[in-house]
Amino acid sequence: MATGSSSPTGHHYVDIHPVLLHDDHDGRRSKLGKQPNSPVKFRGGDRKPRINRQVSLGTGVAVFGMEKERRDGNGGGNKREGPRSLSRSGKSLGGLGVGGDAVSRKGDFSIFRTKSTINKQNSMLPLRKESELIPQETEVGDDRINQSVPAGRYFAALRGPELDQVRDYEDILLPKDEVWPFLLRFPIGCFGICLGLGSQAILWGALASSPAMSFLHVSPVINLSLWLLALAMLVSVTVTYACKCAFYFEAVRREYFHPVRVNFFFAPWIACMFLAIGAPRRFSPKQLHPAVWCALVAPVFLLELKIYGQWFSGGKRRLCKVGNPSSHLSVVGNFVGAILAAKVGWEEAGKFLWAVGLAHYLVVFVTLYQRLPTSEALPKELHPVYSMFIATPSAASIAWYTIYGSFDAVARSFYFIALFLYISLVVRINFFRGFKFSVAWWSYTFPMTTASLATIKYAEEVPCFLSKGLALSLSLMSSTMVSVLFVSTLLHAFLWKSLFPNDLAIAITKKKTNTGAKSSQGQEKKVVKKTYDIKRWAKQTPLSLVSSITKSSSAEKDSDGK
Repeated sequence: MATGSSSPTGHHYVDIHPVLLHDDHDGRRSKLGKQPNSPVKFRGGDRKPRINRQVSLGTGVAVFGMEKERRDGNGGGNKREGPRSLSRSGKSLGGLGVGGDAVSRKGDFSIFRTKSTINKQNSMLPLRKESELIPQETEVGDDRINQSVPAGRYFAALRGPELDQVRDYEDILLPKDEVWPFLLRFPIGCFGICLGLGSQAILWGALASSPAMSFLHVSPVINLSLWLLALAMLVSVTVTYACKCAFYFEAVRREYFHPVRVNFFFAPWIACMFLAIGAPRRFSPKQLHPAVWCALVAPVFLLELKIYGQWFSGGKRRLCKVGNPSSHLSVVGNFVGAILAAKVGWEEAGKFLWAVGLAHYLVVFVTLYQRLPTSEALPKELHPVYSMFIATPSAASIAWYTIYGSFDAVARSFYFIALFLYISLVVRINFFRGFKFSVAWWSYTFPMTTASLATIKYAEEVPCFLSKGLALSLSLMSSTMVSVLFVSTLLHAFLWKSLFPNDLAIAITKKKTNTGAKSSQGQEKKVVKKTYDIKRWAKQTPLSLVSSITKSSSAEKDSDGK
């Protein structure tokens, strides 16, 4: 039903009221009012919601309101709430709702749920005619979520070396001031813990078995303890992230399209390779079965076909657009897979992976060294993410040694590259201060461990006091770093309870919000206009300059007189 009204300001409004329907005894539905004797049933007791929509014909602005009729406990008069306009909270786009303030309503986390779970929940909703009174926001949320977010949008909306902080003028789909569900706060970067512990198990196994480090008398029990700890951590992280894939698959898709986090999808398989390579002797045979290599390398190879194809095709996700230090994770998997191939006896497969890794490492290294489009995303200050530069050449040298059985000129060349990059980071240790702890830091510990392993292999080939001392010092540095991160993780998880904050990076909008961007652009335009005016005045001749000044002064006098 529609009735007309007018406001004192001259705007005309049209009130559109809902027409309540009811079911006849024959199963047919008719409009309320044609059969006044038929009873009308409402769900939820005597509450009879009425939705009022006022449309301004003069301005075209729509105002939504909900009028609720409530009865007092003594049966007194009815209370009504006036129409409310939908206001933007400024904190999230996921809090819009009906039946209360948009700001006070909790965020709609179902927009990140898996479609199958949403369908199960929708099957429990009321009938279609009754649910039409409530605006269907799930369809709008699906439109915002199902479409992939462009890579450039992540760089525009996020900041920081890990692209995990939302810019001040950006809005997100979920509330910032509310604790999200645990699975939504569990990132793919947690597999970095498995990388750090698994590489440490390999390191301590090498310290116990290497003839160059026999003077340390390291017990194999340390290798066994670290291997069991890494295995338990890998199982727990895998089960938790599998639950996230089952219940919040849309959030997993957001992480896959993230320019930095897409590289961490290699981490689970690399961690499994670490466990297979560093398995204690009492648990592993002399030679692993080739099925182990096939099961672990196949997912890595499929991911490489996808990501390397995007780099090669030159689309929106080309390497010069999305390249960052964590891109080394997508390359280092080739060298770890080559090491595992040599362990199972497939040397030719190891040579193939080594060649593929070398080709893409050169491309990634040159692209990141130039820092063309990624200079806005990577700060000048150093960050633990820069340790990724050490991982790939160290793993390449170890892989060459494992395949060919000698630490020759090729292996030494890659080792020396890694050693130089390691030293260039160590001498700038003061620049690592002031960064907030993140669970993704674990992924940056295994590059130090691989450099220590390569140094141990070099000490075996060139046994001297300098090589052995360097191997010992690098091993102690990597183990100390892992120990510090392990203690920090326990403190943030159990004492401070801040290990998993809200993952704001996955909740950005697909399109740019113009609220804060417009103001900043306006200020930039004013600055540009001022500089342009100064240049224009500087280029004028003295005669034209004097004439323009007199014209402006006369114009000011005329305006004052008026």
